[in-house]
Amino acid sequence: MNKLKDILYKISIEEILGSTDIEINSVQFDSRKIESNDLFVAQKGVTVDGHLFIEKAIQLGAKAIVCEEFPKEISKNVSYIKVENANSALAILASNYFANPSTKLKLIGVTGTNGKTTIASLLYQLFKKAGFKVGLLSTVKVVVNEKEFKATHTTPDSITINSYLNDMINEGVDYCFMEVSSHGIHQKRTHGLHFEGGIYTNLSHDHLDYHNSFAEYRDVKKAFFDSLPKSAFALVNIDDKNGSVMLQNTKATKRTYALKTIADFKGKVLEKRMSGSLLTINGTEIWSKLIGTFNAYNLLAIVGTAELCGLEKLEVLRLVSELESVSGRFQYTISKSGITAIVDYAHTPDALKNVLETISDIKTGKEKVITVVGCGGDRDKTKRPKMAKIASQLSSQTIFTSDNPRTENAQVIIDEMEVGVALENLGKTLSIVDRKQAIKTACKLSETGDIVLVAGKGHENYQEINGERFHFDDLEVVTECLIQLNK
Repeated sequence: MNKLKDILYKISIEEILGSTDIEINSVQFDSRKIESNDLFVAQKGVTVDGHLFIEKAIQLGAKAIVCEEFPKEISKNVSYIKVENANSALAILASNYFANPSTKLKLIGVTGTNGKTTIASLLYQLFKKAGFKVGLLSTVKVVVNEKEFKATHTTPDSITINSYLNDMINEGVDYCFMEVSSHGIHQKRTHGLHFEGGIYTNLSHDHLDYHNSFAEYRDVKKAFFDSLPKSAFALVNIDDKNGSVMLQNTKATKRTYALKTIADFKGKVLEKRMSGSLLTINGTEIWSKLIGTFNAYNLLAIVGTAELCGLEKLEVLRLVSELESVSGRFQYTISKSGITAIVDYAHTPDALKNVLETISDIKTGKEKVITVVGCGGDRDKTKRPKMAKIASQLSSQTIFTSDNPRTENAQVIIDEMEVGVALENLGKTLSIVDRKQAIKTACKLSETGDIVLVAGKGHENYQEINGERFHFDDLEVVTECLIQLNK
């Protein structure tokens, strides 16, 4: 049990009704989880207003309410705390409730459009190999030292974040690497956390269904770096045109990485093969199992972070050479007849372009590249024609299919994609709504030496249709299809 007055520490309070000298069992923002003596935080969400559930929370036993507006009926023996922003308040309440766990370990946040999962996951791998106890909060999974948990969001809610961080403290974790999404920043889920460092990857077309404009999307990312303390570091990809923007107002120590321009951590790709890449980092040659230019940027961010955290340079480079690729990120299998199937999470125009350009770089001859790609439903519609344009331009054959259609009609999504296909590329595109059939067709069209790219879902092992999730694993399906076809 915690005293209400203690977990209200550092919260900007506008008005209080009732006593703060009461014991609180737990903090909740979902009224369905309320139990006796809990604190309920009423948030104004994107689709639901928590203020509508204050009365229900009290009926279930809530002893305190944090809200932006007092309800019309005030209950006796219940304390009400009015705040300007309930999202910010929840984040600080959660940190206070768990005794501010982010201050007791070294928390590194990774933000940007592409590369977050790879960088966070590989940093987890590297620091674990270096002998540290490590935590991970990522899109793919949550890891508390050796224990793995299923991830539900790129950046979880404030209570979940702090609960996991608290578990990490109990497990003696030294470092935690965390993906920081634009939604998470905007909804204040990371507010009040103490970061040891922040990494910026890049910024391209994504989430414009949520953010009103690209400028707003950029500024939300920038807000993360603006909030870093002086004791932290800010490591940015300076080749990206928005890299310098991220550093404009940060108090943190500024560091950069790049392939094209002068930077603190400078890289150069010497060779690209399906088995990996040969590159130099600050003049030292290194072989990595990771493939492509986009992964060279990821490796620079990893090396930079490790050195900024005090690891020895040559030891870092040795450990980098041992790193394995992340699930669903340029994950490949080669069939008996020499057909390469690649599964990648590329679900933005820029990410898809990066993957297809990487495939082009490592091709050795006239192999066909057959791409299977779709776009998610109930998400940014403006990227659909862009994805189709890139896929049809850079592939020998493209099959448009369903991704996670959610509540939208999959064929309508495909129709909206096809608008972006240039006239000269129409003849090399197909439309197959059923994703399994689309992958099977791509395998049938392939011959020895060809490359089949299945893009968009990566590590996801489900397909979401009309509110239900059905088991679907791209790597599983494409591997099975090639075996059945004896390819």
